[in-house]
Amino acid sequence: MNTRILTTLTALAAGALLAATAACGAKPLDAGASDRKSVVLDKAPTEEKAAGVIDAITPDQDLAAKVPSSVKSGGLKVVSSIGYPPMELFATDGKTPIGFDPALARAIARKLGVKVTITDEEFNSQIPGVLSGRYDFVISSMSDTPEREGQITFVDYVRAGAGLLVKKGDPAGIAGPKDLCGKTVSVVDNGSSLNLAERYAADCKKAGSAAVNILKFPGDQEALLQVTGGRAQASITDYVVAASKAADPKLAVDAVALDGTESPWGIGIRPDNKQLVDSVKGALDSLIRSGEYGKLLKAWNLDKLAVQSAVINGGK
Repeated sequence: MNTRILTTLTALAAGALLAATAACGAKPLDAGASDRKSVVLDKAPTEEKAAGVIDAITPDQDLAAKVPSSVKSGGLKVVSSIGYPPMELFATDGKTPIGFDPALARAIARKLGVKVTITDEEFNSQIPGVLSGRYDFVISSMSDTPEREGQITFVDYVRAGAGLLVKKGDPAGIAGPKDLCGKTVSVVDNGSSLNLAERYAADCKKAGSAAVNILKFPGDQEALLQVTGGRAQASITDYVVAASKAADPKLAVDAVALDGTESPWGIGIRPDNKQLVDSVKGALDSLIRSGEYGKLLKAWNLDKLAVQSAVINGGK
């Protein structure tokens, strides 16, 4: 037979076979790899301060290969309670979550090579939502405590505590609790900040130093006004709140972390979903090693919350 005719017949037969397999829905052997490459990763919202960092993150192929199949197909379903800036807040459209927690969730998703959705939910509904399988994990400024560890597994991602707000440049020279002796301090009444103020006041008294004058107010804003108005030299609040205020140049205040008050905050995952726990821990460790995690914190003025590695259930 003419070799050109034979070649033509062979090519036609191969083409027919390819068409038949395509019609039957068959896929080439490397379809899995092609499908993974076709995933279009989510871009960060334009108002997200760490948008440039997030959008530059590329998947870690080893980690992506070990992601649970449900997450590969349906994306990462995340829940948070929006309204605690700078950790979680809405963009100006009133519906797009931004802040450090959403930023880290998006960064983890990109590192794992999957899409992500972030849902706003009332705080007390978040753990039940994870346990029921409605969400893959919760990231919502949630303290990792032994009580909560009885329900979910935490991957600890920051260490947060209390902080001081002082005037810009710290003219009163307040670097820590001992410097509060003889000063006026404003706090929110009946909360952890008041407890700290009273403890520091007692320490000053024991040391024979000048007393601390404590001013109590219903909310953070009233307490802050005492500092900006000059009536108080410092205000005690959560460090993340202090950092958020210090990032606003109009307020002209600085944030001072109160060492020794820190405790871990964790990403909460259903305990039996060990594959996802390992994936999230791996992604966080990768972000820490690459420096991307530090850049996310820096974008939101939260450098002091950094951890050196992802720890499972580090709450005491």
